[in-house]
Amino acid sequence: MGEDKTNMKDSLIFALFGNPVRQSLSPRMHNQALRILGINGHYIPVLVNDLAGAVAAIRALNSRGVSVTIPFKEAVLPLLDEIDDDARHIGSVNTIVNDGKKLKGFNTDWKGVEAALNKKMQIAGKTFVLIGAGGTTRAAVYAVKKNGGEAIVSSRNREKGRALAAEFDSDWVSLADISQIEGDCLINTTPLGMTPDVEEMPVPERFIQRFNYVMDAVYNPPETLLLQKAGETGAVAISGVEMFVAQGGEQLRLWTDMEPPLRSMKAVVLSVLKKRVR
Repeated sequence: MGEDKTNMKDSLIFALFGNPVRQSLSPRMHNQALRILGINGHYIPVLVNDLAGAVAAIRALNSRGVSVTIPFKEAVLPLLDEIDDDARHIGSVNTIVNDGKKLKGFNTDWKGVEAALNKKMQIAGKTFVLIGAGGTTRAAVYAVKKNGGEAIVSSRNREKGRALAAEFDSDWVSLADISQIEGDCLINTTPLGMTPDVEEMPVPERFIQRFNYVMDAVYNPPETLLLQKAGETGAVAISGVEMFVAQGGEQLRLWTDMEPPLRSMKAVVLSVLKKRVR
């Protein structure tokens, strides 16, 4: 990008834009990574009420990079100067890079899904059943299709689910008819099972037995009830922590051109989550 992104002379500003942001573990994870990398910078959560104003502040404060979370991942696109091809295809941005001249939008959520799956299985040639029809679903379907897998979208919202599936040349099945579906890997992209509603699952327990792999995008708790039940059936369980850390690592690469300390990032996330369980 034509400049040293890890210049130590000035303190670099990184931020998280969202509403809410209080529960996010991104600040703990990214600040830990910045310390390990020896970068003179701080990552701060920002509760945003005015998105256009917040994006303008990136330039005003000369912020190096920003994470974007709910509910702004789609709304932020027209406010940026450039959009990466992957982010444009997915239709959402979760990462902004300020190169001093332009604000560029990227999506690292799909890279997080890709990395988490690749740790446990081969994506190509496998069929993935994705529960949900939101932004995380879009990123997951994109990751699956880009790596040679097939995707089946299942959701309660018929209109939104069908439109998403059609956009990515995939099939859609109503969640009410999920018993008809078979596949290699089940991926939950909904918030069901997230703290404090840890007794919830997105699908009936009997349905989990059909899959050799089960992934949950929920990372709090690290082992959701869905993943517990998957483990009991002998399926390989893939925690949302893996996706969360991997997407954060990709953000750091974009902001700093440095290799992220993924092991330490994961350790701090798990440490915080364990304390919250207590």
